[in-house]
Amino acid sequence: MAESPFRPFEHDLPLDEALAVLRDATSGADDGEIFAERQRSELLSFDDGRLRSASYNAAEGFGLRAVRGEVSGYAHSTELSLPALRRAAETARLAVGDGGGTWADAPRATNQHRYGDADPIDGIAFPVKIDTLREIDAFARALDPRIVQVSATIAASLQEVAILRPDGVHLRDTRPMSRVNVSVIVEENGRRESGHAGGGGRIGLGGPISAGDWQDKAREALRIALVNLRAEPAPAGVMEVALGPGWPGILLHEAVGHGLEGDFNRKGSSVFAGLMGQRVAAPGVTVVDDGTIADRRGSLTFDDEGTPSRRNVLIEDGILVGLMQDRQNARLMGTEPTGNGRRESFAHAPMPRMTNTIMLGGDADPGDIVAGIGDGIWAVGFGGGQVDITNGKFVFSCTEAYRVRNGRIGAPVKGATLIGDGATALRHIRALGNDMALDPGMGNCGKAGQWVPVGVGQPTVLIDGLTVGGSAT
Repeated sequence: MAESPFRPFEHDLPLDEALAVLRDATSGADDGEIFAERQRSELLSFDDGRLRSASYNAAEGFGLRAVRGEVSGYAHSTELSLPALRRAAETARLAVGDGGGTWADAPRATNQHRYGDADPIDGIAFPVKIDTLREIDAFARALDPRIVQVSATIAASLQEVAILRPDGVHLRDTRPMSRVNVSVIVEENGRRESGHAGGGGRIGLGGPISAGDWQDKAREALRIALVNLRAEPAPAGVMEVALGPGWPGILLHEAVGHGLEGDFNRKGSSVFAGLMGQRVAAPGVTVVDDGTIADRRGSLTFDDEGTPSRRNVLIEDGILVGLMQDRQNARLMGTEPTGNGRRESFAHAPMPRMTNTIMLGGDADPGDIVAGIGDGIWAVGFGGGQVDITNGKFVFSCTEAYRVRNGRIGAPVKGATLIGDGATALRHIRALGNDMALDPGMGNCGKAGQWVPVGVGQPTVLIDGLTVGGSAT
C-alpha cells in the first residue's frame, strides 16, 4: 500500500509553529528555509542467472538554513519534530549572527508540473520486477552464443519534498525516478569485451520494464560489446574528433557546464570568470541548461530552494550570456536565481548545479560531418572522465569509437581517451549536426560530495585538434 502524502508542515512540524521558529532563526539574515524530505529507493540486481541483491532504503528529515552574505548556517536532523527544529534553528543562527541582513525576494510562484507523481516503487509488484529481470537475462543470453554473462538492474525511487520559507511561502513536490540497465560480456577466441545500455527518467516503472524497452537495451548492450570485440588499439596524437549525439554531451557537462555554475564564477575559480558578454565558443554554438523538459532525469518543477526551473541560455552563438545560479550566489552577483539551487538530500545545503545541459543542434548533415574528417576518430560512447573545474582540463574514456581516415569510417578502436580543455574545445568546434538528441536518462553529477541526477544532450559535433590518447602510434 502506498504511503500517505508527505505533509510535514501539517503534522510533525505544524505550519504556524515551524514558521515562527524559522523566522526567529533568520531574523537579520538575507535568506533561509526549511527543506523537509521523505525519500524511498529500491534497487534489484540480477547477475549470473540469479537475483544477486535486493535493497530498499527509506529516510526522512529536514534541513534548516539561514543565509547572510557569503555565510550560511545549516543544521539538519532525521527527526521531524519541533524540538529538533528548535535545536537546528539555534545552530543555524550562530553562523549568521544578529541584524544587518537585506531580505531577499521570495521565489515566484509556478503552476507548472514537469513530471507526474506516480510511485515507481509501489506501482509494480515486487515479484513482477524479479520476473522481469529473469526475462531480461534469458532474452539477452538467447541473442548470441558468445554472451557469457548478463547483468541487469531495476532501480526506482520517490523523493517527496516540502519547502517552507520565512515569508510564508510553502511548496511541495513529488519527484519519481526509475531506470533499467542491461550489461553483457561476450567472449570469442579467448577475448572478452563488455557492452552496456540503460536509461529512464522521472517516470513510473511501467515503461522501462516493458518488454519492448528492455529488449532494445539488451540488443544495444550486445551491439556495443560485439563492436568492442573487433576493436583495434586506439591511435594516439592530436587529431580531429567527431562526437556522436546524445550521451557524448557528458563531455560538455563536465568540461564546460561546471565552469558556468555561479559559485565558481563569483569566486573567480572558473576558467569562464569575468568573460560575460565575450566570445567563448565558435560561432553557432549555443548551450542551454533546461530543467523544464518533461519527465527528464535532470528536470525539476522547482529547485531545492523553491525557485521554478527554467530554460537558461548560457552560451548564445558563441557568446557567454548567462550562468546557473542558486539564490545566494545570484544575490551576491547582483542577478536572478535561475532554478539551479540543488542538494542531494535534506542533509545537504543547496548550491548551483546543472539540470539538463544541452548544446543545440546546427544545420549540418551528420554523415557529411564524419565524411569531412581527414584523420581522426568518431566517438559515440563515453565512460568515465576527470575534469579540473578551475581550468576545464579533461580526460574522458571512449566506450565506442571508430577510426576515420579521408572521410571513411574504419575499424572500431579500443582504449581511446580524449584529452583537452573545455574552453579550447568550444572554440575549436567546426561543425554542428542537425541531429541533436538527449541522453537515454542515466546521468549523475558529483560536486562537493553531493550527487544529483542530471541530463545531457548534443548533436554530432566536430572538434579540431583534440589530443587522443591510445596505445597505437
